Amino acid sequence: MVAAGAAVAEPPTGDAERGKVVFKVCAACHAIGQGAKNRIGPHLNGVFGRQAGGIDGFRYSDGLKRAGVTGLVWDYESLDAYIENPKALVSHTRMNFPGMADAIDRAHVLAYLRRFSDNPANIPEAPPRHPPSPKLPPEVLQIKGDPAFGEYLASECTTCHRADGEHHGIPSITHWPVDDFVVAMHAYKQEIRANPVMRMIAGRLSDDEIASLAAYFADIE
Repeated sequence: MVAAGAAVAEPPTGDAERGKVVFKVCAACHAIGQGAKNRIGPHLNGVFGRQAGGIDGFRYSDGLKRAGVTGLVWDYESLDAYIENPKALVSHTRMNFPGMADAIDRAHVLAYLRRFSDNPANIPEAPPRHPPSPKLPPEVLQIKGDPAFGEYLASECTTCHRADGEHHGIPSITHWPVDDFVVAMHAYKQEIRANPVMRMIAGRLSDDEIASLAAYFADIE
C-alpha cells in the first residue's frame, strides 16, 4: 500500500505503434482487431472494462472465472499487473506466459490494446495505486504453516467458502496449492486484488496465520 503523503510515480507513456510491435509476443495466443476471434486465448477487442472471464463461450480457467466472480475487471492497473506476472494476480490461470517485466513495454502494449476498446478516450490511464504483484520476501513463502492452527482460523473463511469444495457464486478454496494460496492472500493484503471483503480479512492476518490457513485448505478432507 502506498503510504499517505508518498509520491506516486506516473506510469510510463505508452506508444501504440511500438505496442503493436511488442504485441507480437502475445499474438501467438491472442487475436485483436477487426474480425478477431478467440484462439488459444480470448480475443482482446474491448478488453478494457471487461469482467475477467467475461467472453461467453470461451473456456476460461477456473482461476479466471473465480477472479471475475470476485470482482476483477480489466482496467489499466489490473491489465498491467496481469501482463507483468499472470500467476501472481490470478491463481490457476492457464495463461502460459512468464510475464513482461519491462514496465515501458507493458505501457506500449496497453496503449495498443486501448485502440480496440469501444471508448478509448474514456479510459483513464491512471497511475497504478499499488505494486503490480505482491512483494514477498522469500522467507514468507518458506513459512511452514500449522494445519491445526489453520483449521482453528478457518471458521471465518468457511462462512462463505464451503469446506466441501462446492461453490454457488463463491469460489472454492479447497485443495489450493500452498504457494498459490499464500500469494493470493498477500495480493489481497497489499490491496492488489479487488475484493474489498477479502482485503479486509487478509489485512488482519499475520504471515504465519496465512501460511497456516494455506496448509489447512491444501489438504482439507
